[in-house]
Amino acid sequence: MLADGLRYKSKVSGSPFTAATSFGAATMSCFLCGKHRARSQMVTRKILGKSQAVCAPSCKDADQAAAG
Repeated sequence: MLADGLRYKSKVSGSPFTAATSFGAATMSCFLCGKHRARSQMVTRKILGKSQAVCAPSCKDADQAAAG
């Protein structure tokens, strides 16, 4: 941290979660675990009466697939 309280002098614009060139490569956060995954690795399920994007087939299985 600088003496005047700023944490940095300049910041790169944009977001690390920007949409890629194709729809399937964009990321979304899982409604259940909150982790960002490619849309192709997610499915929609009705949760509390609304369709929500969640990890497929489950959050635990998606974590194991990403690790191994």
